[in-house]
Amino acid sequence: MQRILVVDDDPTVCMAIEVNLRRHNFEVTIADGGDAGLRALEGGEFDLMIVDIFMPNMRSFESIRIFHERAPSVPLIAMSGYAFANLDSSAPDFLRMTFELGATRCLRKPCRPAALLTMVNECLSEARAPFPGAAQLR
Repeated sequence: MQRILVVDDDPTVCMAIEVNLRRHNFEVTIADGGDAGLRALEGGEFDLMIVDIFMPNMRSFESIRIFHERAPSVPLIAMSGYAFANLDSSAPDFLRMTFELGATRCLRKPCRPAALLTMVNECLSEARAPFPGAAQLR
């Protein structure tokens, strides 16, 4: 069974993700914020991390950078429910910026359960590929 760490300070988001992933036979560990997530990461091995970008006690993108540094070989899905500006605005695209900090994929909250499951499966398939990035060369 593949293990997924979910780090988010919103209990409703955590519960929705946990229910969805457990239905598909994933073992899910929930951490209610950055500090709890780092403790969980130190205490266990995970196949994938889903980490909120903006959490209390962490400065903006700090969570993505720190989680990637602590487990660089573990795929990381960065997610955010931040109210994004309209497409005509020159506001920064926070989700895209997470790639520079180590995120494998980005997810905008709220998301549909099927979209989350697809993203999780893609990340896990790519991580198992014999050569990094091989799954993207289809």
